Amino acid sequence: MKRRRDEEAPESGCLRAWAAESEAVARLWRVRRGPGAGGGGRVGSVLTQSILVLALITGLPAAVATLPLELTVLYNSLIFAMGASDCAINGEAEEIRQGLLRVLEAFGAAGQDLSTEKLWQKVLQEVTVEELQAPLHRLGALQGAWWLATNRLGSITGLFQLLSSAEDPGRAPCREGKTQLLSLLRAWKVPAEEASVSLVQSAQDLKEILCTAAAFLQGLQELEAGNLSAALSLLQEAAGGFCSKRFLAQIYTCLSCCAQRMGKPQTALQHLKRALQVDFQCLPALSHAAAVYRELGEVDAELQALAVLCEALEGNPPAAVSSAPCCLIQTEHLVHTPALASLLRHRHLSEVKYLLAQRCLKDGRVADAVEHYLDFLSLLQDGLQQQVPLDGGSSLPRLPEVFLEAASALQQAGRPLDAVTVCEEVVSRTADLIPQTLRVEERPEQPECPCPETQLAGGPLSQKESLSCLVWRTAAYLHQGWAWAKLGETKEAVTRFSRCLGDLLRVQLYQPGVKTAGSLLPEVKLLQKIRLLSLIGRGTQLLELGKHREALLDFQYGLQISPGDPAAASYLVQALWKLDRKQEAATRWQKLSESPAEADGQQEGLERPYPLYLVSCLQQAAFPQNQSLARDIQDYLQTT
Repeated sequence: MKRRRDEEAPESGCLRAWAAESEAVARLWRVRRGPGAGGGGRVGSVLTQSILVLALITGLPAAVATLPLELTVLYNSLIFAMGASDCAINGEAEEIRQGLLRVLEAFGAAGQDLSTEKLWQKVLQEVTVEELQAPLHRLGALQGAWWLATNRLGSITGLFQLLSSAEDPGRAPCREGKTQLLSLLRAWKVPAEEASVSLVQSAQDLKEILCTAAAFLQGLQELEAGNLSAALSLLQEAAGGFCSKRFLAQIYTCLSCCAQRMGKPQTALQHLKRALQVDFQCLPALSHAAAVYRELGEVDAELQALAVLCEALEGNPPAAVSSAPCCLIQTEHLVHTPALASLLRHRHLSEVKYLLAQRCLKDGRVADAVEHYLDFLSLLQDGLQQQVPLDGGSSLPRLPEVFLEAASALQQAGRPLDAVTVCEEVVSRTADLIPQTLRVEERPEQPECPCPETQLAGGPLSQKESLSCLVWRTAAYLHQGWAWAKLGETKEAVTRFSRCLGDLLRVQLYQPGVKTAGSLLPEVKLLQKIRLLSLIGRGTQLLELGKHREALLDFQYGLQISPGDPAAASYLVQALWKLDRKQEAATRWQKLSESPAEADGQQEGLERPYPLYLVSCLQQAAFPQNQSLARDIQDYLQTT
């Protein structure tokens, strides 16, 4: 291209004045970037002054003589803009495009109709003026940062191929494949800084940041794709790059996830230890550590990690100080992907409290479980929206299930009245959410993803949601029945079991075609189990009241629902014996004793994947060891 006529360029006095203004802005930043002021606050005023200098230059027609200064001022302004916002902004990417158009304008060319990628290609291939190469390369690095921040790895790869060709047309091309971008970034020769105008962030720093961010982003992509060896290599390279302590801790956390997926939990723990050593407030590292300990079966260590995480969330300590050089653009500004957000998801205090409660209950630490469940319930008093995360990644189950788990813990801790109170909350909240009749087709239904914010709200519900509400309500009555039974209030227990069974009559199953094995919805199967447990519960209480015939009917109905159930069969024998139907009782007892499943049948029931809140009910429904009944039946058999 030909230069414009020299007389079109501004007078050298204006050029010197603009250069002096630009240098003053850079000097002001160097003064203000020290500790004390907040990042956005200390950058804002400097950004304003930098924009004013740029406006003075761009207010005139583009000229070759002013382009090196103009592009440098544009570079500084855009770095200030990103530093003030802590992220890449589309508006700044447009400013880069306008800068390239100004370059073409200065040479009498145009490119408004070109894409940004094609525009860069035109500028770098056609503008060969030596004085413009360094400013254009720096602006290219900044463009690469914006593309990296929007995960446009193909665009940045093409740009640095162009930059490498512009530097050395004879250079051998970088190797193809997943590491091509990294090879191009490493091979890029950082342009020297002009002595007349200072840069607010060196191009060398920007290159190191680009290399680190590119390695990290590609590592995340490989991790998400399941290419664990490639992910490990890239993430390890990122860990040795240029970044803040806070971001380095995040890299180590991602490395731990990679190691865990590779089946190396101990290596994962080592990475998490490094993460916490680098940044003790990297809370996702604590959350991942708890998950690794859970995988290893180390309950004490898991609970300790969750307890520390809980204390950190409750204490809300001050932000950790970054040890990175005071750079406006940092590696973390360029890394924004759903995969990273998922891996580094910050757990809410309510989630951690729930996890502590759940793990304690599963491990039989009932007293601790009760404490954590009550802490969780107290958090809800400030409002669901504030205390319960509503995103899909939450580890919290539906809230009624948490209430039921709390009731189960309270019962096991010897606090049946408190369990009744907690269950009453579930009963009252679901009262208006269940239709009088639920017609359910005997076939699987497509899984639905319920919206957490409508868990206990009014309004029409799908059939699956209505079934879930019925499960919670009947389970609450079931818990209340066993709680009253434990208190010795037999009639009240019978009432609660009867309410449970009454609500279960709302479900009507129908077959649209040929029934296939295992075709019932999970909720319907769960309702059948609740029906069985409630029949057993009511039957045991009727035996206490001396109503042996009514108890016998309940146990018989229970065996119709679940043929061969050892608890129902054992209680049936007991009811028959009390009704003086000794021959029938003895015959059934013999069959039950000879059954190979009898010895471990009840344990098998406890090991099935039933909800945690039903485990205590399963335990209470189990037939107790009754040596006296066994002796009586054996004596009867010997005498007949």
